[in-house]
Amino acid sequence: MTVSAHDVAAALRARLPGLPTKKLHKLLYYCQGHHLAAFGTPLFGETISAWDMGPVVGTLWRAERSGDIPGLQELGEAELNTIGYVVSRYGKLTGTDLEHLTHSETPWQYANTARMPGESARIELDWLRDYFTTTGALDDDDETPVDAAEVRAILKGAEARRNPNPRPDDPERLRAQVAELRAQLGRSA
Repeated sequence: MTVSAHDVAAALRARLPGLPTKKLHKLLYYCQGHHLAAFGTPLFGETISAWDMGPVVGTLWRAERSGDIPGLQELGEAELNTIGYVVSRYGKLTGTDLEHLTHSETPWQYANTARMPGESARIELDWLRDYFTTTGALDDDDETPVDAAEVRAILKGAEARRNPNPRPDDPERLRAQVAELRAQLGRSA
């Protein structure tokens, strides 16, 4: 069953009261990607686009800015499970953490290559499905959700180190950094 991004946003806000707009749109991206990977069908029908600050569901963003909110539809078990999984894995991260994370992922990068600053470009469902069934999938040995402190430690000083000719982050290098930080945290505890 495909629902509206408004329905998914309402469920995310119910689980994360006070959810900021920037973080909401990144969580919608992760909900769509993980749902596509798990079920092969989109969670919601609206398009996700690459904007300057990461993935955004433009129709939802514009509707909420204008106060044009439709009635909500009840979500099924599969939809609620996807949302619960995304909240447990990414919910502790800030909108800025999620912005940096999404910028390192191929669906946003593919769309971003066709985009000028200040414009938007569609993130294709096939890109999301492919990414979240391979690189972005939860590893069998990765039982813990992404920890906000670990991501912040990795990203600390990233703006100062930003290369004028940016390259995508290597997922293997990031996983190695997270493993190293976890080992350090385990030794100091």
